[in-house]
Amino acid sequence: MNKEEWTKNGYVTEPIDKHIDLKIEINRLKKEKNAVILGHYYQPDDIQEIADFTGDSLALAQKASKTDADIIIMCGVHFMGETVKILCPDKKVLIPDLNAGCSLADSCQAEDFSRFVKDHPGYTVISYVNTSAAVKAVTDVVVTSTNARQIVESFPVNERIIFGPDKNLGRYINAITGRNMLLWNGACHVHERFSAQNIIELKRQYPSAAVLVHPECKEEVVRLADKVASTAGLLKYAVSSENTVFIVATESGILYEMRKKCPEKIFIPASPDSDISKCNMCNFMRLNTLEKLYNTLKYEWPEINVDKSVSEKAVKSIYRMLDISASLGL
Repeated sequence: MNKEEWTKNGYVTEPIDKHIDLKIEINRLKKEKNAVILGHYYQPDDIQEIADFTGDSLALAQKASKTDADIIIMCGVHFMGETVKILCPDKKVLIPDLNAGCSLADSCQAEDFSRFVKDHPGYTVISYVNTSAAVKAVTDVVVTSTNARQIVESFPVNERIIFGPDKNLGRYINAITGRNMLLWNGACHVHERFSAQNIIELKRQYPSAAVLVHPECKEEVVRLADKVASTAGLLKYAVSSENTVFIVATESGILYEMRKKCPEKIFIPASPDSDISKCNMCNFMRLNTLEKLYNTLKYEWPEINVDKSVSEKAVKSIYRMLDISASLGL
């Protein structure tokens, strides 16, 4: 066991016997250690397959908080592990690779965002859940891409609001609500890469296809959508829609669940450029592998911890979102 090497690399580097069946061993260790595996919709297929729960980040954290597990493994990115720890402070929270960051969360450093908030006194601060615990700690209310519109509209029309960190999601909410929120200049590198021209080309090839777009995409891509929604919302729409062909403009990991729930339907991933053979994948999400998941569960490292003072502030913004959502019947 070389903890120094693990720390340097950000994940457990212990060699694995090539003869073992990783899925069988992961399930054995999970039962032995009373552990639960969370798999985000953007994870590789084999991780989604073995996960106890799949979903979006906050929904997964909420599910984790309702289990009696001693160990929670978040197969996603770092801020998601922090959110789980905030809602499950008494559980051990693990992540397979500490290098699994998030371009959107990284585009909004807590020190910079705190300074931005201080420079605009009198503003209500609304932050997308795709942020670090430290950013949530200077936030009044957290939102998801599912409830962002309703949460924003719950405030008076003349409310001065800072919205961060995703400028594309913020711009979309401004457009559909008529608000004029002050937007932080952040973005997701995956959703920023989607090309309107690529979707137009795909529509020529599949004229009957419905276009599904995540609101983190650029405005010109959103304008082409038949449905704009969160990842979970796009999945729900695909299941209930009478359409049988879909062009999907979000991280291609969601195609696993779409095809699983709708095997009779066709899902075509939108590409980041003119090459329609390419899928748009998050390189951070794909750092998690079955091998790393096995070693993480076996050695119980890397562990996610959040400073208590930060966690106590951050959880207030999450609870306020939950309170508003409950009052709105969401």
